[in-house]
Amino acid sequence: MTEAIALAKLKSGDQEALGWFIDRYGAYVGAIVNSILSGAMSRADVEEVTADVFIALWRSAGKLIPLNLKGYLGRIARNTALKKLREQRQELPLEEDMLVLEEDGLIEGMTLRERDSLVREAVLSMPELDREIFLRHYYYCQTVPVIAEKLGLKPNTVKSRLLRGREKLRQSLTGIEAVMGGG
Repeated sequence: MTEAIALAKLKSGDQEALGWFIDRYGAYVGAIVNSILSGAMSRADVEEVTADVFIALWRSAGKLIPLNLKGYLGRIARNTALKKLREQRQELPLEEDMLVLEEDGLIEGMTLRERDSLVREAVLSMPELDREIFLRHYYYCQTVPVIAEKLGLKPNTVKSRLLRGREKLRQSLTGIEAVMGGG
């Protein structure tokens, strides 16, 4: 069965089509959910969130078009896992201070897309290990101990690299403000 046929069947309420998607993408979705929730929640929670992703697929099938369902499932998996993490913790675990920019500066006046683009460029310009640590912490919401364990580093090394990453991001963004006449 092709993805387009499976989606058409899913839209008509065929539970076997849902099984097809679970068989095809279950490991992929589970890996994304596990990478976010690993160390923060139980295996049962990871499985529950993974199942929630496929329930979301079932409920939204009528609106989907067969272009990039794998990417769609990946985004749903990430968002659902982060939501579960937020519900459990009420506040995400950020051991160090957050990045703070001038509230009335140019950054605030930019569109969300412009800010996202600037942040993406700044993060991508980081050295590979610093970038991975930064993304694991702020994008996947992994704690310092989890990152240290997964990358074979000491927790203090991870904290130092996060601090450097935040400082690099702050310099990149405030440097853009200065060049463009802001704060």
